[in-house]
Amino acid sequence: MRRHDFEPGKLVVGLVLLACAAAYLGAARGDLHFPSYALLPVLVAGFCLAGVVSSVAFAVRRRRKQ
Repeated sequence: MRRHDFEPGKLVVGLVLLACAAAYLGAARGDLHFPSYALLPVLVAGFCLAGVVSSVAFAVRRRRKQ
C-alpha cells in the first residue's frame, strides 16, 4: 500500500472542528456561557488558517521537488 502525503491543512481543520464541537458541548452542558453563533467566526478563521497552511505546504513541497 502506498503511503499518503502528510497534509497539515486537514489536520488544522480537524483540530478546529474538534475544538468547536467541544465548546458547543460545554455550552450545552452549562459549563461554558457564550452564544452558539459566536463559533461561526472561529470556524471561518480556522478554515482560513487551514487554507494558508495548505498553501504553504504546497509551496514547500513544490520547491523540494525542483
